[in-house]
Amino acid sequence: MATLVRRSGVRRIVLLTLGWEDLPKSVSVHGAPDDIRLREPVPGVLLQTDGGWVLLDTGFNTALIRDPHLRRRYYPSVEYQPILPGPGEPIEESLADIGIDVDDIRVVAVSHLHTDHAGGLKLFAGKVPVHAQRREVAYGLANHPEPERHAIFRVDFDDPSIDWQLADGEADIAPGITAVPTYGHTPGHQSFVVELDESVGGGGYVFAFDAADLTENIDHELAIGGFIDVDPADTVEPIRRLKRLAEEKGYPLIPGHDPHVWPEMTQHFHERFAR
Repeated sequence: MATLVRRSGVRRIVLLTLGWEDLPKSVSVHGAPDDIRLREPVPGVLLQTDGGWVLLDTGFNTALIRDPHLRRRYYPSVEYQPILPGPGEPIEESLADIGIDVDDIRVVAVSHLHTDHAGGLKLFAGKVPVHAQRREVAYGLANHPEPERHAIFRVDFDDPSIDWQLADGEADIAPGITAVPTYGHTPGHQSFVVELDESVGGGGYVFAFDAADLTENIDHELAIGGFIDVDPADTVEPIRRLKRLAEEKGYPLIPGHDPHVWPEMTQHFHERFAR
């Protein structure tokens, strides 16, 4: 009689706030009034697996913000303002707060290559595998100025020492972590399904990242404000797909930049995994 071997899952989830973005709500909800502004968190998700710690997304490239010349070069608009949480590297500081060293990270995955998600890749180049969708990296490295007009800065990820692990669609990142394609916000955006190990109660979560910035994008199926080479309405289909996936699994669907949900879920995970 065959023995069913259950895959191990994630044993701990820690949400990181790697900075904030002061921006018009219309960046997150298509058609929202430009005079409504939000202070949105910059997300990172730290996951403990049998193979070590996995980090989803890496925040800003701090050099582009702190150096006044680079800041004028990369962030010329007063409509969008990046905010760092402290004097050092946000990833290193966030990890230190929970007693983890940056060298404890064994795998990195990026949802996409926007400046607020891929800027910390410099900390991992030549050290660990970095998972992304092939079409996202191909777009980001295309030899034309369009990606930068969409806040995808080649300086963040054009490094030959990055050990890219490129997928063409759904892909296993690590035990209990699956990337699912949600193209539209960028050409190769991906969201993540996280399955918890039975030893910590089982269940799981779906992290939308920028397929759905806010709860209202999900609840009311509102088009997101940022998209590349698609119509705004096309960004609703990935939201519906994530909602179906979350419903089928019975998992919460967590938006990527919600200023209320992110701190609430940060506290939720702190309490759930405190032991």
